[in-house]
Amino acid sequence: MTDSEPGVPVTGTARRMFELLEPICLVTFFADECNEELAALGHRTYWDGYFASRAAPLGRVPAQVVHAAFYNFADGEAARHIPSAWETIPPEASVAARERGSAASLRRILGEQLADSSGLVRAADLTTKAATNAPTEGRVMYAGMRTLAVPSDPVARLWHSATMLREHRGDGHIAALVGMRIGGTEAHVLSALASGIHPPESFGRIHHLPKERLVAVMDGLRERGLVDAEGRFTDAGRETKRRIEALTDELAAPPFDALSPAELDELIAELEPITARLVAAESQ
Repeated sequence: MTDSEPGVPVTGTARRMFELLEPICLVTFFADECNEELAALGHRTYWDGYFASRAAPLGRVPAQVVHAAFYNFADGEAARHIPSAWETIPPEASVAARERGSAASLRRILGEQLADSSGLVRAADLTTKAATNAPTEGRVMYAGMRTLAVPSDPVARLWHSATMLREHRGDGHIAALVGMRIGGTEAHVLSALASGIHPPESFGRIHHLPKERLVAVMDGLRERGLVDAEGRFTDAGRETKRRIEALTDELAAPPFDALSPAELDELIAELEPITARLVAAESQ
């Protein structure tokens, strides 16, 4: 655990929990089972299933609301999938398929011994305790997830609660981006540069966007002094990215206040072998 002086936010805990829980959530996007379950319902493409299942906890909201809540997709992207992805497939069915597929992926990757272990059950219980005890105000995606029933199966419960915490963190990350006046596409550029990708326009999440759109984004970042003429971080850009990540960690910390120091230490210890197995398999 990370110690801190009185009055100083403990963001180390939030960052450590992100590192431990993120590989659990990533099976939804990287492994085959979730996509197969969604395709079996009738979703035509990966992105139909993605938008339908992730947005479903919000209810049958229009594409504009999904675009606002997801934040970092290009203009018009949500509208290509919402509400058409729900017209013949109920949102509730997509949510259930996402849960089944994600839990199946976890069981396959972890193997019977780890998936059925008492340590995983304890990790699921403690993760759920944290995930169901944070304020929902200002947390649109997290609040939507909180309306769903928590699964009884430990593997599914671990995935579900880790995903709740992921959405909670994501809501806070969006708040940090908005506060720093960083738009969705701009956020991808900063993430690409932080990951060593250059030119950042080649990043997989944005390389398909219209060239004129990418030029406008890069020009805007240059005008603000966040990137240089070659499209690399300036000192100001690097500091902006650091501040966004620090605030994201700070805003992600409240759920873990529900755990005692001993429980938090126990959760970290129980998650470490689970995460190690998932990282080795690249969550797929």
